[in-house]
Amino acid sequence: MKSLKLVLAGLALSAGAALADPVHGVWKTEVDDGAYAHVTIASCGGKICGTISRTFDSGGEYQSKNLGKQIIRGMVPQGGGKYAGQVWRPSNNKLYKGKLNLSGNSLKMSGCVAGGLLCSSQTWQRIQ
Repeated sequence: MKSLKLVLAGLALSAGAALADPVHGVWKTEVDDGAYAHVTIASCGGKICGTISRTFDSGGEYQSKNLGKQIIRGMVPQGGGKYAGQVWRPSNNKLYKGKLNLSGNSLKMSGCVAGGLLCSSQTWQRIQ
């Protein structure tokens, strides 16, 4: 009976790993206003979200007021490594219509306002 429970637990873990989205993991942002972050991307309510998990500036790691806040919100897979949802920019506290484009260990994140007339982007690198 004990071995059956272990087999079932192993199958459940394998299924969960197989269902993990390729964008899941920890990503390093580009420097923005003198600081950068590590963002942990995971599923949230059937969508993809990214939470600031560590912050750094020229002096090293520091405790930003933005730790634990979602920078990527409600992203939905579009196929081919593309995602659509919202992104939040901590330096100006604005929420943008956002897109992610995954290519190997690089993640291009873009955010637009004014119907796509004003856009900004960053390319993040996978840490884990």
